[in-house]
Amino acid sequence: MKIDLDLKYENLIAALKSQAPFEPELALILGSGLGDFANSIEKELSIPTESLPDYPKSTVTGHKGFIHFGKFQNKNLILFQGRIHFYEGYSLEQVVLPVFIANSLNAKRIILTNAAGGINQNFKAGDLMLTTAFYPLFIKKELAGILGSPDVETKNRFLDFPSKKFNETIRNAAVQSKIYLREGSYWYSKGPNYETPAEIKMMLKFGAAAVGMSTVHEAITANYFGLQVAAISLITNLAAGISAEKLSHKEVMEAGEKAKPRFEKLIKSIIEFI
Repeated sequence: MKIDLDLKYENLIAALKSQAPFEPELALILGSGLGDFANSIEKELSIPTESLPDYPKSTVTGHKGFIHFGKFQNKNLILFQGRIHFYEGYSLEQVVLPVFIANSLNAKRIILTNAAGGINQNFKAGDLMLTTAFYPLFIKKELAGILGSPDVETKNRFLDFPSKKFNETIRNAAVQSKIYLREGSYWYSKGPNYETPAEIKMMLKFGAAAVGMSTVHEAITANYFGLQVAAISLITNLAAGISAEKLSHKEVMEAGEKAKPRFEKLIKSIIEFI
């Protein structure tokens, strides 16, 4: 049975529409270690998510609970500072709620950012990776309860996923801002634990470049709604079996802090290009 998101979050959307200063052109979901980007734009309104009806609380360190409306280069933006993860115990309709909000406010594009473990052995901590493909194994059936059965037009749109046009814009922005941007496929893992060396070895054989515990549900949902979708990963560490070091969330946050200037420069350049 399909869940009616319009009905379930009717009060939340009404509350946001009554406060929103504009319709956003671009939405950004800020991943682990990347939330401080919200402080680099001119904010017109910041809403604590705890003040919104039915909005779930993020329990992960580094994920602040705010929705920001702001501007950069005269572009209207909505930023979600704090992601909701499936591994936190939330339902999928809660996980994709920021995407549903962005679509309800008529955003046309969305950039999903995340912290990821590097599987490609040429990657190093601190690299930024543009996602060229996803490995959304085992989650399509889960999303059916939210999205239902897509029509033919929607199914055809999944051939352009992520958006090739949007990815080309991001490549041009990276060149313009002189940011070295890796590219590769993102493998989704449910978590909450890091992957084992055996799992990483399997992912490497399948051609995955990075692995993380978010983004894919959001990307599929955004694509279903017709938004242009792009995803950028901060490679915060090399994955288990690739790196000899023990993995930790502290390492993720430290890598985010170091990469902050380059990430900020890249996102601002992307905004200028769209």
